[in-house]
Amino acid sequence: MLRRTVVAIILTVSTVLGGVLLADRPVPTEARQSRFTLAFVETFDGPRLDRTVWATCYWWNRRGCTNGSTGEEQWYTRGNVAVSDGKLVMTARRRSVAASDGRRYPYTSGMVTTGKRRDTARARPGFAFKYGRVSARLRVPAGQGLWSAMWLLPMTHRSRPEIDIFEVLGHQPDRVYFHTHYWKNGKRRDPGDVLVGIDTSEGWHRYDLVWRPRKLVWKVDGEVGWTLTKPAAIPHQPMYLLINLAVGGEWPGSPDASTPFPARLEVDWVRIRTRSRP
Repeated sequence: MLRRTVVAIILTVSTVLGGVLLADRPVPTEARQSRFTLAFVETFDGPRLDRTVWATCYWWNRRGCTNGSTGEEQWYTRGNVAVSDGKLVMTARRRSVAASDGRRYPYTSGMVTTGKRRDTARARPGFAFKYGRVSARLRVPAGQGLWSAMWLLPMTHRSRPEIDIFEVLGHQPDRVYFHTHYWKNGKRRDPGDVLVGIDTSEGWHRYDLVWRPRKLVWKVDGEVGWTLTKPAAIPHQPMYLLINLAVGGEWPGSPDASTPFPARLEVDWVRIRTRSRP
């Protein structure tokens, strides 16, 4: 049963390293990436989420959490995250909850992160890295007000730089958005692009980000969606991974009567190859 494996070569099924055996279900293979080595594999084959790797809230977790800066309407809870049939499942529900921040939220949902559970010197991330390739196979839900995302944040716990590996709004499942967010000359910069034509809510799709010191490349199912070479836009510090299913907010708008609940964001596997470790 694999939870996390740090290696120096490309792994294949049934390879044993340090007494850890990769899961029987085949781990997808690909051509060797120049100067990248496999550093993290998660196939969600165990009975539950590996809590030594994954947290289910931001580092400001207090019996749940949310991202108030974007006007989201969900409260993230541990109970909305589960491992089932070899998949990670984050479920959004139309359920009102009185949260620990003193507010009431009309929805609950799930998120995971490989970052710290607390903002303390003793806390350690589940996994962080600098430069590499993030690959994951996911199935996202369609529906007004649903907002699926996979992204990177810095270990400094500042909000920038940020790399959005993909974002999908439930009312536009045929559009995959890519963004970076950073500061330059004291001003916020938020460049982005969109890939149109792939219905992400129909079946499983693979999302990749290649992060090099001078280039960022986004891909969906092997198709390049965006390439960015602006020096100021490329982070040069350790970052950690987040995957979440938000509900509502300034960008997607609120759910309506047509939104299907419960809604599920599913992850089949995550793989990270790194050029260097932080």
